[in-house]
Amino acid sequence: MMSLENSPAIVRAFVEKINAHDVAGLCELMPGDHIFIDSLGTTIRGRETMRAGWTGYFTWFPDYQISVTDIFARDHLVGLYGVARGTYRVAGKLLDENKWEIPAAWRAVVKDGLIAEWRVYTDNSPVLRIMEKYALEG
Repeated sequence: MMSLENSPAIVRAFVEKINAHDVAGLCELMPGDHIFIDSLGTTIRGRETMRAGWTGYFTWFPDYQISVTDIFARDHLVGLYGVARGTYRVAGKLLDENKWEIPAAWRAVVKDGLIAEWRVYTDNSPVLRIMEKYALEG
């Protein structure tokens, strides 16, 4: 288990990899049995499953970014608060009407220097409305 001072640094590195869309770098920071829990409570298990998941997410939202305003740590748990933003790509284009920005929080569990669990807390309905608009048109 990592010490309190190291857990936030590991989580910040994970956020930097997200913002750089560095899927290989993200995977280097995940154990094989990594757990991802989305804002709807869906649990996805496994580093390789998440490799495909992050790759797909960055394809949908090629400008996806996390801005962290606050970070709190207790032992191996790290909480982050801030904003997520991106633009849903349609037919290879990033249209202004498909931009979104939502308040978000994340909970990371750090074990043995890796992100054992990454959980997202946000209201994704603005993003889902954009995506559904194109699903209905399709």
